[in-house]
Amino acid sequence: MGKALIRKRKRKGKYRQWLIGGLSVLFVFVCYQNIASLGNAPVMGQVVNYVREEIAVSAWKNCMMAMLCEQKETSPTLESYLLQKMEGFYPVCAFSETLAEYDTQIESDLNQNMMAENRKETQDKKQEKDDAQETGESIKTDGSEEEPKDTVVAEGTIGQEKKEQQTAAETSKSDGRVVEIPREKLNDFDFLIQNFYQVDRTTTIDGNELNAQQMLAKDMKLQSGNENVQILIYHTHSQEGYADSTPGDAGSSVVALGERLTQLLTEQYGFHVLHHTGEYDVADRDNAYSYAGPALEQILAENPSIEVVIDLHRDGVPDNIHLVSEVNGKQTAQIMFFNGLSRTTKNGNIAYLANPNLADNLAFSFQLKLAAEEYYPGFSRATYLKGYRYNLHYRPKSLLVEVGAQTNTFEEALNAMEPLADVLHRVLAP
Repeated sequence: MGKALIRKRKRKGKYRQWLIGGLSVLFVFVCYQNIASLGNAPVMGQVVNYVREEIAVSAWKNCMMAMLCEQKETSPTLESYLLQKMEGFYPVCAFSETLAEYDTQIESDLNQNMMAENRKETQDKKQEKDDAQETGESIKTDGSEEEPKDTVVAEGTIGQEKKEQQTAAETSKSDGRVVEIPREKLNDFDFLIQNFYQVDRTTTIDGNELNAQQMLAKDMKLQSGNENVQILIYHTHSQEGYADSTPGDAGSSVVALGERLTQLLTEQYGFHVLHHTGEYDVADRDNAYSYAGPALEQILAENPSIEVVIDLHRDGVPDNIHLVSEVNGKQTAQIMFFNGLSRTTKNGNIAYLANPNLADNLAFSFQLKLAAEEYYPGFSRATYLKGYRYNLHYRPKSLLVEVGAQTNTFEEALNAMEPLADVLHRVLAP
């Protein structure tokens, strides 16, 4: 009886084994069909790859956990601690490290279609005036016809009207503007940002500060006569040169540009200009703005009549960028006006870098930019807005100008001084 029970149990065990084996084969066959249907690799290869990936992921997770634990246990080094403190006290350190950040390929040229429309409109109006003079008819500026000649008008009106038309024609002829940008377009903040500015990612601005109507309403004309110094030109980075400049040679660097600009403003336009050639970036470029500050304060204290402070620079761009335009038949380096907003996206307004003259700084560069676009289209790039102050707080009419870049020749940069001087004269002359 016992032996029969044992044999019966053995048979049941074999049946279970056969059943389990059959189910296993069926399972493997189904898996094989599913994997093979992907058609990406041999079945065994896919299985092996899967196992390998699982092992790699597991090892990576263990490695990352170890790294995270190690980072938590690692204390900051003395070097990193001091660097953080230095950047806190001297934010210009961060500026020098991010000079190459801006997207210099974004140029400031206005929409070509708009310029073409303005040119066509000007030509049409001129043609209408010429036709009116030939036929004796009078044309209104809005294109509609005037009243007939026999209409009774007040005494002296015709003579006054002719005088005004003649004055307007002479003014238009001598003004020299290539294009006239409609002022109503400038009241659109989006249009202003897209065509006149480039805002660095480290800062922000809105329509309250960039209000074209308010900026144009500010009087930037010089208030004092030219018997005393009116304009100061200096260089925070005096060692900046050009593609063919000799390193260390002031005669082929931005300092020489300052000398040429001084000559033009003095001899051609009658301004009284002081060109300061102090060097603040020879031993330590990172802190050049901090070094230049006390010198500027002393110069301004000795010359309280100074109304305009111009910091002349040279930009740095990728080697495949050539910032050049043609002005009066000359290859001319493009310029870029630069404003610091004393505000970062991360921390908001920087209290220890307050600039009470910020609104005037923005108005000054905007009026210059607008004049450059109308008289010398393509000569000026988009005005760059960044987070810190850059010593622009000493005077309401403070200006930082980047003249070309390291890829320009010195001659191209020197040629830029003539249109720059003319634009300054148009905005500053009483």
